[in-house]
Amino acid sequence: MLHLVFFEPEIPGNSGAAIRLSACTGAMLHLVEPLGFDMDDAKLRRAGLDYHDLAHVVVHPDLDSALAKVPGKVWAFTGHAKHMFTDVEYSDGDGLLFGRESVGLSEEALSHPRVNAHVRIHMTEGVRSLNLANSASIALYHAWGSLGFPGGV
Repeated sequence: MLHLVFFEPEIPGNSGAAIRLSACTGAMLHLVEPLGFDMDDAKLRRAGLDYHDLAHVVVHPDLDSALAKVPGKVWAFTGHAKHMFTDVEYSDGDGLLFGRESVGLSEEALSHPRVNAHVRIHMTEGVRSLNLANSASIALYHAWGSLGFPGGV
């Protein structure tokens, strides 16, 4: 199982979309507090549709407790990395770590001892970033596909 980690997400719709992504891929979604929304937020529920009961979601009080639940390597996604996410050899149990919508991953998160490497998603020059849920989808499907889509139909 792959692990998707959202560090201090701010926008309920992105985490709602990630809940649906978790249900569709079998990935575990870890949300690290503080969250910029309440887990009962209507926008979160709407974005996740009726997938909330099918998803694997855990809310953690801090990054240490979230990453302690990731048995494999942890790949930190940042626009400041030199290495591309497509060059990584993913393994079952790996975690994909994403930061806040407004500022990305903090220096503290990027330098966490569990982080194996910083990677980025290809984009055209002159743009700042992709939407969080879109980035997570791109990365998770690539990693899952590189493993042969275990559990998929």
